[in-house]
Amino acid sequence: MSLMSLTAVELGRKIKEKEVTVEEAVTAALDAIEKREAEVHSFVTVDREGALKRAKEVQAKIDAGELTGPLAGVPVAIKDNMCTKGLLTTCSSKILYNFVPTYTAEAILNLEKAGAVILGKTNMDEFAMGSTTETSAYGVTKNPWNTGHVPGGSSGGSCAAVAAEECSYALGSDTGGSIRQPSSFCGVTGIKPTYGTVSRYGLIAYGSSLDQIGPIAKDVTDCATILEVIASHDVKDSTSVQREDYDFTSALVDDVRGMKIGIPRDYFGDGLDPEVKVAVLGAAKKLEEKGAIVEEFDLSLVEYAIPAYYVIACAEASSNLARFDGVKYGYRTEQYDGLHNMYKKTRSEGFGAEAKRRIMLGSFVLSSGYYDAYYLKALRTKALIKQAFDKAFEKYDVILGPAAPTTAPKLGASLSDPLKMYLGDIYTISVNLAGLPGITLPCGTDQSGLPIGLQLIGDCFEEKKIIRAAYTYEQTRSYEHSPLAR
Repeated sequence: MSLMSLTAVELGRKIKEKEVTVEEAVTAALDAIEKREAEVHSFVTVDREGALKRAKEVQAKIDAGELTGPLAGVPVAIKDNMCTKGLLTTCSSKILYNFVPTYTAEAILNLEKAGAVILGKTNMDEFAMGSTTETSAYGVTKNPWNTGHVPGGSSGGSCAAVAAEECSYALGSDTGGSIRQPSSFCGVTGIKPTYGTVSRYGLIAYGSSLDQIGPIAKDVTDCATILEVIASHDVKDSTSVQREDYDFTSALVDDVRGMKIGIPRDYFGDGLDPEVKVAVLGAAKKLEEKGAIVEEFDLSLVEYAIPAYYVIACAEASSNLARFDGVKYGYRTEQYDGLHNMYKKTRSEGFGAEAKRRIMLGSFVLSSGYYDAYYLKALRTKALIKQAFDKAFEKYDVILGPAAPTTAPKLGASLSDPLKMYLGDIYTISVNLAGLPGITLPCGTDQSGLPIGLQLIGDCFEEKKIIRAAYTYEQTRSYEHSPLAR
């Protein structure tokens, strides 16, 4: 059995008990990347030399008793929109093809303090704009369950790397479902924490009021353990929250007796694949059998989430991406006539079609005459969606539903119709608009053998409730390895 088929916590335990060295674990991951990368293309950058050097340093600290945590020596992959000092960080865009940061993101620093070894940076939709990992300037990532299908996005590279067992776990970022939807498509587990729980310092921004870093792994135990390590208050991030409790692993309890779980009727209407519906409701039945109180209810405002999200996210993106202009770093056009021409040509040549579409949409909704009609209305809608969730959480501990309306679509099927791609985020984006925590975990496969994901949503700062419900459900089934990893 390969070391990469173990969970991160299991591998960490073997390293701690001296059954495996850090170098053996890291070499196993690098060998798996070499073997499978041609088929999956999960990575943009693999730092073989740096990872092996770091493995020796971590091993020395473990031997000296300085590193005793559960993730010490365990290899990790990082989504390519998080800054890593001295390691190429491109956001999978041509415009940042040569950007090497001078500092490291806070979440990654927290991992390094815990003894993590970074293998490299994973592929993603350009600037996290997309739901399929097909808008990357460095090629398409494929789904390890069926390489004719997409892995989801924008954290598709991270989810595919975990599913293909090229790493023990990975970090992703979630702006509108970018951890949860690809986790669902790739048959792995991912958590989007409450907004402000994990520092955004060093995360290259897409939508600053929505972005949040989170863990992607094989199971709920791994995700809770990783979240415990990366979550912290950070004075460098003005949106970072000081929490009293970061002990997420204490929620790993197989017990949902008396827990109230709400199922929104709005999530099970038109557009939901019948096989997804059956699998998700089957998971709800399992939780009910274990003592949870499961009820249907009307969430309302669901149909307004997508337009509100795309107006707000694109407005913030047009502002955030203005800094990529060819002046200080990244790509600059070779021939230009004056400063303004240099801006135009650099941005025209450096950004891909989807990034341009969202920048233009954002610039439009922020422009004079349209600001009130679109942007302010979207902000008001966002507040109403939060109120609808607040009302639901007065009655329920957890909200249960699908992570995506279908299983992973075929490569190329979504790019031809951007609106259809946007509608694929219908079950995930409300969570970001309301700043809530959400977790996706596998709950079955369809007739084609593609994974189906169950999503559990909690109230703000109630990660423990969704972790407990997810862990309890997880005990009813065993982890299925993707065909590529078998």
